[in-house]
Amino acid sequence: MLTRVRDIIVAVIGLALFIATYPLIALAIKVDSRGPVIYTQTRVGLRGKRFTMYKYRSMSHDGHRPYETPKLEPIHFKTFIFTTPNSRLTRVGRLLRSSSLDELPNFWNVLRGDMSLVGPRPEIPELVEQYPEEYHRRHDVKPGITGLAQVNGRADLTYDDTMRYDIQYVNEHSFLGDLKILWRTVTVVVSRQGAR
Repeated sequence: MLTRVRDIIVAVIGLALFIATYPLIALAIKVDSRGPVIYTQTRVGLRGKRFTMYKYRSMSHDGHRPYETPKLEPIHFKTFIFTTPNSRLTRVGRLLRSSSLDELPNFWNVLRGDMSLVGPRPEIPELVEQYPEEYHRRHDVKPGITGLAQVNGRADLTYDDTMRYDIQYVNEHSFLGDLKILWRTVTVVVSRQGAR
């Protein structure tokens, strides 16, 4: 209950920031490339429930077209690292990604109750379908805007490393622990550690 109250309060503040910056960011996105300002994608959340996640568009319109997710055997998750080809990122998109401003619309997901401020980052269904059984433990909590993996390497982690942090979070999370992760997130975002 306390966590939900915290999420709502911070989400309202975050949405106020989102609304304040929207005209400038929206203009920059539209001038830089064609396509929508807000990008939506289906993600997997609490107990495997699917929801629509909102972000500022950071890739060319064609870059967000549906693509076939690599068919990975579980052992390959140990070395798999997500990368976005530079050719897909727009000039404005690179700035939004490196500063994490692309995730401001996530506050709407938090207000709706699809996400929390802290938790494992929500994943696309096509990849979740390939998870080994132990990875599904991450769906025992709401996904978050930031999480333990995001303050311990972010995009530099292998997928298996990320899952280990996510499962550790599920097993050990607490209100105080979330506050520590939120504080560390500020440091990571400002320093742009592991940003891509």
